[in-house]
Order: sequence, then C-alpha cells, then structure tokens
Amino acid sequence: MPSARYPFPDLNTLPDDLRSRILEVQEKAGFIPNVFLAFARRPAEWRAFFAYHDALMVKDEGSLTKGDREMIVTATSAANQCLYCVVAHGAILRIYEKKPLVADQVAVNYRKADITPRQRAMLDFAMKVCLRSHEVEDADFTALHAHGFDDEDIWDIAAITAFFGLSNRMASFSGMAPNPEFFLMGRIPKAKP
Repeated sequence: MPSARYPFPDLNTLPDDLRSRILEVQEKAGFIPNVFLAFARRPAEWRAFFAYHDALMVKDEGSLTKGDREMIVTATSAANQCLYCVVAHGAILRIYEKKPLVADQVAVNYRKADITPRQRAMLDFAMKVCLRSHEVEDADFTALHAHGFDDEDIWDIAAITAFFGLSNRMASFSGMAPNPEFFLMGRIPKAKP
C-alpha cells in the first residue's frame, strides 16, 4: 500500500543500514510497516527519526511500561487525528496490554477506558502536553508524583508525546496509510501450534 503523496523508495536502492533494519522488522512482524518505507526516502532523517524513536520507546529504565508508552502514542495520536499512528500503535498497545479493546477505548475517550488510575493520570498529562503544553505547571508534576512517576518518567511522557506529534504530522501530510495487518493485530488470539 504505497504512500498517497510520496512514492516509497525501492528497498533494494536503500543504504545498507536502512535496508538491514527494515528487513529485520519485516522478519519479526511479517510485513514492513509503511512508516519505515515512507521515511526512507530521506536516509539521514530516517536515521534520526528511528534513533530518537528507539531512545524513547525501546528502553528499560524508568517506570513506564511498553504498554504505557504505546498508550501515550495512541491517545495523543487520536487527539492529533493521525490515522496511521492510532491504528499502528493501537495494535501494539493491544498486544502489550493483552486487552483487545483498550486501544479503541483510549483513542476515543481514554477517561472511560479500562485503564488504571495511574495510566489515566499519565494520559491526562500527555494530553495537556499534546494540546496545551504552554499550560503545564508544577501542579501537574505533583499529580504525577502522587502516582509514583518521577521527574524522568514525566520527561519520558512529554518527550513521547512531542516526538509523536512530529510523527503524526508527517504521516498525515504525506498521506501515509496504515498497513492492513495492523487492524487485526492483538484483537484475535493467535492460533496455538
């Protein structure tokens, strides 16, 4: 499914490091998420984007779980009306949380979603950063501290929100469509061999 406004580059023409990483993702996922090919048209930007993505989303320090991180992306991407990121990260959220309904709930109205009070506080802050970052104040930190988040966790919440704000806008303006595979991921249990 090619990008609507910018054609995807031929995988065989990409620099070795990009092609290698994309093939690793394809091996693991069974398909190539469109974001990997869409951004590959500009290798330097691709490298910077995925380096920052990995620094935020693929780390063990801090108290945010992988599910928490994907929940932030799903909720804020919905606020930014980014179909690609809601569908793609919603799929990953369903898998990490092992809840087939959670991504839809978070995307439509996280305040009524089947999530913990801690996650709701996290999303309250993420949405404030997403929509009204100029209003962030010390009281927002105090509220998060009460749920066990430290200042580094709060940085992560804000950084994930801000980074995906960029991603949302790139996906939306370029017409990047979600891969069909994302729509069913995490909704139906995998058949056991």
